[in-house]
Amino acid sequence: MRAIIIEDESLAADRLQNLISEVDPTIEILTQLKSTESTIEWLRQNGDPDLIFCDIELLDGQCFEIFQQVKVKCPIIFTTAYDQYAIKAFEVNSIDYLLKPIKIEKLRSSLEKLKSFKSNQEPGIDLNQLATLIKQQESAYKSRFLVKIGQKIRSISIDEIAYFLTRDKLSLLVTSSNDKYPIDQSLDDVEDLLDPRKFFRVNRRYLVKIDSISEIHPYFKGRVKINLQPSIDDDIVISSDKTPAFKAWLDK
Repeated sequence: MRAIIIEDESLAADRLQNLISEVDPTIEILTQLKSTESTIEWLRQNGDPDLIFCDIELLDGQCFEIFQQVKVKCPIIFTTAYDQYAIKAFEVNSIDYLLKPIKIEKLRSSLEKLKSFKSNQEPGIDLNQLATLIKQQESAYKSRFLVKIGQKIRSISIDEIAYFLTRDKLSLLVTSSNDKYPIDQSLDDVEDLLDPRKFFRVNRRYLVKIDSISEIHPYFKGRVKINLQPSIDDDIVISSDKTPAFKAWLDK
């Protein structure tokens, strides 16, 4: 089986290719492409591969532009950070997806699903529906948090937030001006409410916004250590398992 990877993050593309090789060494990756423009050109020159792995957000826009300009008949597995509305669209259209960070078990399941496709079957891609649902997902992310200050309630914009943390079983919201407010939600719940392009769960205790990361340092055994702004008296270390996804997120 011949496949291509459309992914603008080099680390993510390399990791996916390694996972594909581990799950099914017979799959030949013909190329890695980073943009809609380069993908359209490649498809026009080379025709359809047997399978496409495709990120949604690319260097020069969303991948839907590719399929609006080039008729693709092969199966497509989308890779995405959108885990609500978009996934429903994929299921309706019998298109599989890999939720980032990609897990090998999910990749294996996706490839098994593809084996059931008939050779003459075309994926029923409703691009307009997918694009609409992606926009709905983006607008669905939380833009403000309500916090209680004494007997008052304040609304804090996402733009004001630097990071979230847990301390002594309490979840705290920390602003760029270093104000700290307790919130009712757990970090797991907060993570689901935020735009994954802006916020990353670096470890069990910290959920950080990309703008709040002031320094990144190599650490022992493939890990990295980060400093935040506002600074905090804590060693924030990202595990070796999560470090590749963290670097890919920074490189987006």
